[in-house]
Amino acid sequence: MNSIILIGNLTRDPEKRTTQSGISSATFTLAVNRRVKGPDGQRVTDFIKCVAWRQTADFIAQYGAKGRKLAVIGELQSRSYEKDGAQHTVWEVIVSNAEFVTNPETKPEPEPKQAHNEGFVEEPDGELPF
Repeated sequence: MNSIILIGNLTRDPEKRTTQSGISSATFTLAVNRRVKGPDGQRVTDFIKCVAWRQTADFIAQYGAKGRKLAVIGELQSRSYEKDGAQHTVWEVIVSNAEFVTNPETKPEPEPKQAHNEGFVEEPDGELPF
């Protein structure tokens, strides 16, 4: 089974293209934080290339903007090509479903708070939504 779920921030506005036959595509990169921190104490971030097609591409291109948090479901795919005599391999997520996790006006989220007992996070009363 080849299935991947990612939640991350768009590193730039999605780039939309249309094939000669009229099929739209959108390419973008998601910055996805890992749970661990690196040796310098900073959270490790992976930058993952993604491609969406047709209506999913239209949706992401229309509403996506640098910094927006996006959840995607798709498949991991590799492709190879030759350039200047060297063989290159690219890994990317072919997105089948996407949903924005933040409103367009929402600023990027701060670093998550440290988890305490059994994965629960302690929130001050002023930050609760109810």
